[in-house]
Amino acid sequence: MRAFLRLIRWPNLIFIFLTQLLFEYCIILPAFNQAHTVPNLGGVYIFLLALSSMLVAAGGNIINDYFDVNIDQINKPEKIIIGKYIHRHWAILFHTLFSGFGIALGFWIDYKAHTYLLGFTNFLCVTLLFIYSMVLKRKPLSGNVVIALLTAWTVLVVTFGESSQLIKLGNAINASKITRLTLLYAGFAFIISLVREMVKDMEDIGGDSRYNCRTFPILFGLNAAKIYSATWLIILIVLLCIMPFYVLQYGWWVSALYCILFILAPSIKILNRLFKASTSKQFHALSSAIKWVMFSGILSMIFLLLKK
Repeated sequence: MRAFLRLIRWPNLIFIFLTQLLFEYCIILPAFNQAHTVPNLGGVYIFLLALSSMLVAAGGNIINDYFDVNIDQINKPEKIIIGKYIHRHWAILFHTLFSGFGIALGFWIDYKAHTYLLGFTNFLCVTLLFIYSMVLKRKPLSGNVVIALLTAWTVLVVTFGESSQLIKLGNAINASKITRLTLLYAGFAFIISLVREMVKDMEDIGGDSRYNCRTFPILFGLNAAKIYSATWLIILIVLLCIMPFYVLQYGWWVSALYCILFILAPSIKILNRLFKASTSKQFHALSSAIKWVMFSGILSMIFLLLKK
């Protein structure tokens, strides 16, 4: 069971679950409550959406490890699950079941909650994760962009599920504010995920190069990969520098302090550590630090609820 939980990367699944519930309860639901109307994903349906997202992600994690067994024997032999604890045939079965249930649950939510195309988008996510694991992960940038888009979709899908209500009610529920906050958090997730995926490519350069992968660091070198990551980090830091000044206009001192201490300052520290990193262990530590910044960014939604 411990090996299986490691295979599906349970902390990442909890992260998806929290992200979607926080966005619904801190941003979507308060706006709908003010308009005295009920969102599509109210009640149990937001939990079912989060569950379907977790199932799709779990299936993607399994198939990713399935195709990476040989590479992982070099990059992280101590973390190999498939072939060591779980047979390859079982891995394929688990991937199929998780992905299938995730897609089916999306279609069921469409039917019951009057949302549009959640089942289809779940199917598209499963397809992209499969193609990423089989092909795109070994290509420069394309795989990174796919994962960054899917990470951003974790936020976007919640608003997407409410799209029929947002179009119907418009200004009555302040749809423009919901849209701005959706793009803000989705953009944050996209940029920081781009950085993390490149750092992971630098971490895995040893095994990737041995099996003829053509990732960005292998084709253009570590320095070019660091410059690419630093560029996105600088863009993120500039945007994060603006945020405290924006929220201070509303007297949200605690929110501004939180942004500075737990998102902006760690991002600057990561930028500084990026150019000093040279070993797989150092890049792994950077990847973990970036994940914590992402987590801190998502938790900032709580302040939007507190200010209602």
